[in-house]
Formats: sequence, C-alpha cells, structure tokens
Amino acid sequence: MIRLLLIVSLKTGPRHFDTNKGGIGNAPKFMMPNNYQFLMRYGYQYDNLPVLEFVKTTLTKMAYGGVYDQIGGGFSRYSVDDKWHVPHFEKMLYDNGQLVSLYSDAYALTNNDLYKQVVVETLEFIALELTDHSGGFYSSLDADSLTETEALEEGAFYVRTKDALQTHLAEDFELFSDYYNINGYGYWEHKNYVLIRKESDDHFILEHSISMASLQEKKHRWKTVLLNEREKRARPRLDDKILTSWNALMLKGYIDAYRVLGNDTYLKTALKNAHFIINNQLKEDGSLFHNYKNGTASIPGFLEDYATTTEAFISLYEVTLDQQWLKSAKALTDYAFDAFYNESSQLFQFTSKKEQALVVKTFEYRDNVIPASNSIMAKNLFKLALYFDNQYYYKTATAMLHNVKPEMSKYGSAFSNWLDLMLNYTKPFYEVAIVGEQAIDKASVLNTHYIPNKIVAGSTTENELPLLKNRFSEGETFLYVCENNACKLPTTSTIEAINLIKR
Repeated sequence: MIRLLLIVSLKTGPRHFDTNKGGIGNAPKFMMPNNYQFLMRYGYQYDNLPVLEFVKTTLTKMAYGGVYDQIGGGFSRYSVDDKWHVPHFEKMLYDNGQLVSLYSDAYALTNNDLYKQVVVETLEFIALELTDHSGGFYSSLDADSLTETEALEEGAFYVRTKDALQTHLAEDFELFSDYYNINGYGYWEHKNYVLIRKESDDHFILEHSISMASLQEKKHRWKTVLLNEREKRARPRLDDKILTSWNALMLKGYIDAYRVLGNDTYLKTALKNAHFIINNQLKEDGSLFHNYKNGTASIPGFLEDYATTTEAFISLYEVTLDQQWLKSAKALTDYAFDAFYNESSQLFQFTSKKEQALVVKTFEYRDNVIPASNSIMAKNLFKLALYFDNQYYYKTATAMLHNVKPEMSKYGSAFSNWLDLMLNYTKPFYEVAIVGEQAIDKASVLNTHYIPNKIVAGSTTENELPLLKNRFSEGETFLYVCENNACKLPTTSTIEAINLIKR
C-alpha cells in the first residue's frame, strides 16, 4: 500500500515538471528544496534516471540563474519568471539553509563542481551578511535598498547597467558579457541587467578558446571588482531577529556542508550555533524560546522550533559522534510529546498546550517552502526509534504517516517530506554502527557518500547506546551494517561497509 501510494503521488507531478528550465510549474518559481531532496533520493534508490536528470537540471538552472547571486553568493526567495532569472531579491535564512543541504547532497551524489561552488559561496554570504557575533543567524535581507537618488527600489543593490559594467570591467567586458548574458537574455528593466548564465564552464572555454584556469582567474577577478563596487552602494535592510527554527535549518546546512566537503570551519560554525541554541534558547524546564533579539530570548517555542532543532542535533551527532547532541535531540522530542502531542489526531499541535488554553488547535502537516513541522517530527521519531530502540517512537512515526496518507496522492509536492519518510519503509534502511579508536575518521569517510537511507552511530570507547552496546574491541575499529537490528558480519573497511549498503 505504501509503495503504491508513493508511485501514485509521483504521477500527479511529472506533467508539471519543466525538464528544460527546471522547477515545477510556471512562473513564479520557488526553490522548494525539500521537493528535490525527495526526488533526488527517489531517483537514486529506484534507479530512475529521468527523475535524477530532472533534479540535476533544476539545480543547475537555479545555480545559473539570477535567483542565485552570481557575485555575492546566496539565493533570493523566488524567481518571478520561468527561467530563474529575475528574483524577488529578498534573501531568507530558511531558503539558504535548506539549499546548502540540498546542494551538499547533490555534490555528494554527482561530484559536480558547480554544486560545490554554490555551497561554498552561499556559506560565504551567510558568514558575511547573516551571522551574529554570538553564533546566531539573522533572518533575512530585504529586497529593497536605496538608489543614488535616495529612492527605495527592489534589487537596487544587485543589478547593474551595461555602461557601468563596461567601466568596471574594461577589456574583460566582452567575455564577461558572454558569460553572464549582458544581452536580451539577461536584460531586466530600466537599463538594468540581472546576471544569468546559460552554459557550463566546460562548454564556455571550448567556445571561447581559453583555458579553465584562465576562466576561473577571470571569474574571481570579476567578482572581486563587482563586490567592491557593490560595497559602495546603500545596503539592503537587515532583519536581525534570530529565530530558533530558521537557525536550526541553517545549522543543518553547515553540518551537511561539513559532512560532504570536510571543511573544519563549517563544523566550528555549526557547533557555535548549536551551543548558541542550547545556551540562549533552551530553558531549564526543557522548553525552547522561538525568538532572540538584542540579547533577549522571547516568545514560547512552536513545534517547528523543536522539530528543526531535533533534526539538526541528530545530524550533528552523526558527524561528531558526540552523544550530548543525540541526548539533546531526545530530550527535545520528549518535551514535544508532553507539550504538543495530540492523542486524538496522533499528530503534534503547532502551539504548546502548556502556554495557553487553545480554542482552535492548529496542526501543520503540509510541506511548503519549509517542510511541515509534523513531517520533520515524524522523520526524527523514525531515527530516534532506531538509536534508542524505542518502539513508541516508531509506532508514533508510522501512525503519523498513515494519518496523512489520504491527502498525499492529491498533491505530492505538499507532502515531499512525508514521501521521503515513506521511502524509509519501502526500501531498506540501515543502521551503521562504528566502534573503535578510528570511529570518527571512518564515519567521516562514510559521510562523504550519498547514502540517504541510513543513520550513523559511533563511539571510540565502550558505549551503552543500543546500537553500540557490547561492540567495542580494543585495538580494532569495526563497522556494523544493520537492518532492523539484524547485522551483517562486521568489517574494518569503510568501503566494504558502503558496498554492503549499496548492494
């Protein structure tokens, strides 16, 4: 039944897939990262090449488009046209956090350097523009900024005229113009252009008879020059609220980037933000605040805060093997059961039962630009059930999935995170336990591979976690690949463990 529903849900969408320009439907086009996380996983696990090609086309076209800031990195909120060209120039933390995770996974799967570039440049943007000294992340940059005539105008900080570009880039302008389409394809309005690419670097160097090294050097120079010029302009207004749920999405983005790229700076940033949440947003009674601004936390947390933070902490455990993060994830989950779980609906309410007597109970279960808090909770419960051998968690996650099934076939993209959870049931899902002195190193190698159907547990010493208990052997580091608590013979080879999963 579950697999049949999965197939039916997928068939409601392909007629809307834009296989040429990427994305689903017509303009305006939103990025909807979770849709592509699910479709990438589905295409990979079911060996569905058309679905995988559609995902790669979409990610490539978004990275080529003006919706991605070609000079400063980071994504705007959505594209007003169907080719990802002219964005609504507002840059949201929640979009960029999820897109870093998506492009990190896509790089792990494809080894496409464009996807790596997007991750690196987007995190440079986050570090420069949306990071507080405390380790928290700000919410957004406004779409509008002041022009030279002091008028507030959308996109004024980002767009340029042809004359200005010719002045700034001098003899390189013609090549720049071909690369970023300072022509009818890249024209917006009022003599302004929004930079957009059409082709890969490999194709471009063949067409223009230059080396890849020369092109990369020129791109670096172009971006440096134009960033310096941009800094002379009035900056977009900053929304400096620090929201727990959006921070958790960005935290997971940093974790995923570290997992795939191995950049220690990303892990340090992730840990700083995780400690910020623990130290500033977590109260003594185990509850979370939703908001932080001017040194003060406020507003009782919503379900989205617990769901996204739990998800991020599970991911942080998988790359550090530091059990405090797994314990924190469980503690937040247990508090959510007390404060948000509704027995009659078998779903979690969006607002805590402890804060006020609610006249109307709201249940967020349809995925949107951010996955629904209930779908994130269900996925968390599925994983935590395996980590802690907790059947109540597993039964709750399963019941939640069954409760939303009646709607899933009607509009698949509104249930992409639920469909991702469904894949945990329809295809093998693995627990990988790594025990021994080299556990962290072996986990790091394992984590660089695209394996969406697994969790990782590990320890360098004896450990009482169910997946690790009685598996430590002095002087050796073993990897155990298990499915439903049934384990294959242990191996000391990370590659062999990966092959056992992929078989």
